[in-house]
Amino acid sequence: MSLPEFAWPWLFLALPLPWVMRRLLPPLRPAQALNLPQPGITLMPASANRASFAASALMVLAWICLVTAAARPQHLGPPEPQKRSGRATMLAVDLSGSMSLDDMQLAGRQVTRFAAVEAIAGDFIDRRAGDELGLVLFGSQAYLVTPLTYDLDAVRSQLHDAVVGLPGRETAIGDAVAVAVKRLADLPQQARVLVLLTDGVNNAGSIAPREAARAAKAAGVRVYTIGIGATAMRVPDFFGSRIENPSADLDVGMLTDIANQTGGRFFRATDTDELAKAYRQIDELEPVPQQGASLRPRDEWFRWPLLAGLMLLIIALVPRWLPTRASA
Repeated sequence: MSLPEFAWPWLFLALPLPWVMRRLLPPLRPAQALNLPQPGITLMPASANRASFAASALMVLAWICLVTAAARPQHLGPPEPQKRSGRATMLAVDLSGSMSLDDMQLAGRQVTRFAAVEAIAGDFIDRRAGDELGLVLFGSQAYLVTPLTYDLDAVRSQLHDAVVGLPGRETAIGDAVAVAVKRLADLPQQARVLVLLTDGVNNAGSIAPREAARAAKAAGVRVYTIGIGATAMRVPDFFGSRIENPSADLDVGMLTDIANQTGGRFFRATDTDELAKAYRQIDELEPVPQQGASLRPRDEWFRWPLLAGLMLLIIALVPRWLPTRASA
């Protein structure tokens, strides 16, 4: 095993401090140190010099251990390369009212569009180790919920806690793109990617989607758009039930234009399999192969010299606290 390294080796300069203090400070006379001896207590005789020397040696060892602990001994493990793609990815997820439609199948049961997105996007987030990842949620308004971070658990947690309809029941696609692009454009010399998922048409907000796409192109942001929603769904009516298209409002042309204009791609996901396939294809188009700077894991060892120093202090001081009764 390799020798430990010290985080604060300069603290070893404190080792001679007790000796320096003993030389500089005037010695105490027995009457000053002990005040008046109590009746029945016998002071240590001269024959106990050996025991006194042993106690002093223990105190010296204890001081060495405590200074060593303060210097923070640590073992540095072998370098471990960290994945860093040099890319920032923003997820923009639609939370408008239509995302509560249960026209998706997941594990053999009917689920809402957002439940499908949460399940599939969670797996996509897990595979983005190496990307800085952020999250924008939008409905009638768009909000940056998670700033760009390497903490994928934080992004996944925010997506899990999202509530359909909370940012409004309508769909501000242009605003969502603009919010994401603004954050991505501030980054210095990084690949910038936006994955936008929606099930509707832009019917809210102050920025037109194609105008936001032009801003994304100018900022060097590639936009991948995913249109989610089944093409056929059985709904009850007066005569029993009928088949209708729940995604009739999806603006495929607009989403395709946004993707093409920025160098991305449009994906149509009518079920969870196609949604998972869309995320996998984005993974292939935006791989994370690059190795970043290596990090060496640190194992702190200060606890052991600290524990040894405290035990030595106890061993050295306890006999002094126990008075010796004079024999009758």
